[in-house]
Order: sequence, then C-alpha cells, then structure tokens
Amino acid sequence: MLKNIISGIKAYVGAFELISKLKLWKYFLIPILISIVIATLIFIEAYALSDNIGNYIAQIWVWDWGKETFTSISNFIGAIIVIIIGLILYKHIVLALSAPFMSPVSEKIEHHFYGDVSHKHRGTSNFQQLIRGIRINIRNLIRELLFTIPILLLKFIPIVNIFSTILLFAVQAYYAGFGNMDYTLERHLNYKESLRFVIRNKGFAIGNGIIFMLFLLIPILGIIIVLPLSVTAASTKTLKLIHGKTELVYEK
Repeated sequence: MLKNIISGIKAYVGAFELISKLKLWKYFLIPILISIVIATLIFIEAYALSDNIGNYIAQIWVWDWGKETFTSISNFIGAIIVIIIGLILYKHIVLALSAPFMSPVSEKIEHHFYGDVSHKHRGTSNFQQLIRGIRINIRNLIRELLFTIPILLLKFIPIVNIFSTILLFAVQAYYAGFGNMDYTLERHLNYKESLRFVIRNKGFAIGNGIIFMLFLLIPILGIIIVLPLSVTAASTKTLKLIHGKTELVYEK
C-alpha cells in the first residue's frame, strides 16, 4: 500500500511539463472556471453557517460556568466541520461537472504514450461522460460522508483526535484520487469494473489524492492548478496500470 501511495505521488513529477508539451491548458479553462465558482459559493455559504453550527453545539453546555469557553470551542469545531464538509462537496461537484472536459485530456495523454488505441475505447458522448461523472461522484460523496461523520465524532476524544485527522485526510484523498482516475477508466471499463479497478489500486488513488488535497490548502492558486496537475498525474499513472494488464474486458 505505502509503495503504491508513493508511486501515486511521484506521478505528479513532470505533469506540468507534459501539459505544456501536449498543449492541454485550453482544455482546463472551463474546469478551472467551474472550480473557482464552486469554491467561492461554498466559501460564502461556509462563512455564513459556521457560527450557526457553533451556536447549536454550544447549546449542549447547559451550565453558566465555562459557558463562554465552551462556546468559543464550539465555534471552532463548527468552523472545522463546515470546512471539511465544504471540501467534500467542492471536490465531488467539481470532479463531476468537469468530466466532459477531462476525458479528452486523458485521451490525448494516452495517444501520446501508447499511440492510437481508440479501437479499444468504449464509445461515449460528452453527455454520457457527464452522467457517469455525476453517478460516480454521488456514489463517492455518500460513502465519504458515511466515513467522515464517525471520524469527526472522534475529534472530541483527546489524543485519538490526532489519528482521526490523519484518517480523515486519507479518506478525502482516496475519493479525490478516485475521481481523477475515472476520467481515464471511463474509456476502458464500465461502471462496476471501474469501481473494482480503483479498489484494487486504492494506494495509487490515495497518493494522487494527497497532492490534490494539499493543493487546496494553497489560497486561490490551489483551486486553479489542482485539476490540471492532478488529472494529468492520475491519467499517466492509470494508463500505466491499464496497459500493463494482459487483458481487459470492455463493455459492448
């Protein structure tokens, strides 16, 4: 697992150069715009909701003594919850809506490294790519929330909350990498086959997602460069995994 995570991270090396070499920047213009708009909307909503959630948590403390301190802690926890949920929503919305624009990027990278293999591709339209992107990311969003909520509860336990932070980051990274890998898998495997493929290669997904999540920590610039670099890195690594297989079953 660790070896695969590192391999997924190393795939970012040369991603910027490859984008420039293949002249892929034009394909990222609309996804970058989508990323900026969604990030802005979620930030505004998160700013408005954080105090409300904090005040709701503060109601648990019914005593007068320590009320102010507990309220401050509650507001901080409320802000953390909103930020985490906001990141999850941002990630899946952007990954889903960007599907029709990212598939051509992955295809050009594949043609560059492996020649014309279009005869092996599943024929899909932009609309079908969008629907698949939405389907994949709704599925991942639900599962990620089911994992995230119990992990957030662990943050109320001293010492344990340190490990819960690491676990939470790993979960977010996995589903980010999942979405990035699917832009390539969409051409080769059907829905169920793609799920099995990522599960078997979860280390690579986590490695890709780790850098994806770290990019989002960079103010403004992060939401601009996160898709171009992460999708390019994921496509390169996923293609190596696919073309290294002896046979693939393609959906008719």
